[in-house]
Amino acid sequence: MWWPLVGMEGEGPEVDTGRWSFELVTGDIERLNRESELGTWEITAISCAQYPRVSDRYAFTACGASMGDGYGPKLVTTSPCDLESLLSGSPHVLVPGDRTSALATLRMMCRGSDLTWQAVDFETIGDRVAAGEADAGVIIHEGQLTYRDQGLHLVEDLGVWWERETGLPLPLGGNVIRRDLEDRWGPGTLEEITGILQRSVLWAMDNRERALSYALEFGRGIDRGRADEFVEMYVNRWTLDFQDLGRRAVRRFLEEGESAGCLPAARSIDFIPAGPPPAVS
Repeated sequence: MWWPLVGMEGEGPEVDTGRWSFELVTGDIERLNRESELGTWEITAISCAQYPRVSDRYAFTACGASMGDGYGPKLVTTSPCDLESLLSGSPHVLVPGDRTSALATLRMMCRGSDLTWQAVDFETIGDRVAAGEADAGVIIHEGQLTYRDQGLHLVEDLGVWWERETGLPLPLGGNVIRRDLEDRWGPGTLEEITGILQRSVLWAMDNRERALSYALEFGRGIDRGRADEFVEMYVNRWTLDFQDLGRRAVRRFLEEGESAGCLPAARSIDFIPAGPPPAVS
């Protein structure tokens, strides 16, 4: 979504970035969640579950959301079983991070159980569950498409559970922008930058094959077909703009997480709209 801000191989941005220049920094979501608590980056991806911890410093941008539309992270085991059977045994579950939306959703779904969890590198969860290191694991990212290849069995799709409970898509991740940029660079700065981000997303969506080829350079061993399937799942209408339904889903998620004791209260839940393109001089 963001390579149009900087271009490929030094060729320059594909979208007009106005008075701004961008540098792309990659990192797994738990690292970015931790760094958001320090205000390390002016703009960063975070888990939606992380937002209450940083809502005093950051606001959501209108674009860049990762929403599961009737699907989401997968709770998997080595042997077929249902959720009730799994929870009856006080299971130990591997999760992709203490601040992730996957863990928050798991805790909401398993409220009142004797579930315990351990945060580990998300890339290792499937292999570690298959090796018997835990009773179950929550699989994210492309693991949602490949867990069967490891001989694992689905207990519950967290996105299916959430939709069944709320009738809403499951908000997993979003992009946030630091509020203090407005103080430093003047009124309208946050909307101006959000507009540039939105045009980057739109350019990448309109140039899907090229964007997918670039994304595969950072892939984790999946082929183009599965990468395309994953993009189809999570780059959707809410990626370009949360829209009313996406905003309602985020608010409901944070409210339910707070009610379940999974998340702290957010200071405020703000979505920065996209500003217009830079003026042509």
